[in-house]
Amino acid sequence: MPFKTALRTVHSIQNIAVYVHTEDGHIGIGEAAPTAVITGETLGSITHAIEHYIKPAILGMDIEEMASIMERLDKSLYQNTSAKAAVDMALYDLHAQHYKTPLYKLLGGYRKELITDITISVNNTEEMIKDSLAAVERGFQILKIKVGKDPATDAKRVLAIRDAVGDAITLRVDANQGWTPKQAVRIISALEDADANIELVEQPVHYDDLVGMQYVTANTITNILADESVFSAKDAFTIIERRAADLINIKLMKTGGIFQAQKICNIAEANGIPCMIGCMLETKISVSAAAHFAASQKNITMVDLDGPSLCMNDPIAGGPIFNNDRITMTDAIGIGFS
Repeated sequence: MPFKTALRTVHSIQNIAVYVHTEDGHIGIGEAAPTAVITGETLGSITHAIEHYIKPAILGMDIEEMASIMERLDKSLYQNTSAKAAVDMALYDLHAQHYKTPLYKLLGGYRKELITDITISVNNTEEMIKDSLAAVERGFQILKIKVGKDPATDAKRVLAIRDAVGDAITLRVDANQGWTPKQAVRIISALEDADANIELVEQPVHYDDLVGMQYVTANTITNILADESVFSAKDAFTIIERRAADLINIKLMKTGGIFQAQKICNIAEANGIPCMIGCMLETKISVSAAAHFAASQKNITMVDLDGPSLCMNDPIAGGPIFNNDRITMTDAIGIGFS
């Protein structure tokens, strides 16, 4: 089933798996998802970045020296966050293997089970209702509704989905930067006036329009979630300082991996800002790494790790157990791939 947002339509995914070997025979696995419209990366750029910049920077280092490795990884080249994330998660896989423990326990071990939402792609209203009801039938209790392609009808389609699924289902709305600030306030206010009970609205305006984000956050009651506006800890600090959002969405493909994601989570928690863990169109490799990170952090209170649930085929053995909306951590060491 095509994945459709205000930014793109995707029919299949082709990602890059990264294997990092140690001299004693252990292997760490990571994944990069090329998302040109968000991170600016492609299959070719990710491969080149890893082979010619990241690999030479860290080859031969000791897996116990994670802070030093991550410093070299980060400085190996500018941005290229998905390429960095793939290597970062493979290194964390190895780090946890070295200490013979599941990664989520090494990172903090806050919980063993996560509840994820599932994305409802933007289509005509009837098709979105059909997809929403099918997701509920599968057992999903939280739906993330994609909008932003047709602001004139976005409120009506969300209300139609609310009427179809009932009040017990949690609805999140994601505009993927598709509205102007005034459109966002008008649409969100209409949903509030209709008692649609929307949990949050994600990235209503363009990622670099922080004044617009401030305007929307200040003029609506519904929680506003910053996604594309936050890649780094510095971005998170700016969003919080300017009161441009109520919540922050952390994605490893944006942050450059777990090491930098931890910084964002810490800054947000210190300022009383809850976080979501999200993903791009990823397989169970990188989504499993994200799940380990989410399971370790108290301040990650929302989960959007539906990548494996959207794929027809799952070529990955091991890792956390994905059962529709439930993600359960296991006692397998590292990230847990077999």
